[in-house]
Amino acid sequence: MLHIRDQETSRAVRELAARKGITLTEAVKLAVSNELHRMSEEIPLWDRLAPIRAEIRSWPDTGHSADKTFYDQLSGEPE
Repeated sequence: MLHIRDQETSRAVRELAARKGITLTEAVKLAVSNELHRMSEEIPLWDRLAPIRAEIRSWPDTGHSADKTFYDQLSGEPE
């Protein structure tokens, strides 16, 4: 048995039920099922960035060092 005491949560569940034309129980079940599905489909950030990391690794080494002078030049600061 589930009893929702939080008014904001109760309001959200009631709004979902009204919009979908379903019972409160079905609304809770739908919301929880959708969130669990979303979480199971989630791809970790490290994995999502893999193509970008591979692209950067494929660039040739320029031999330049990114020191303070380099960053100062990028930001337009005088030498």
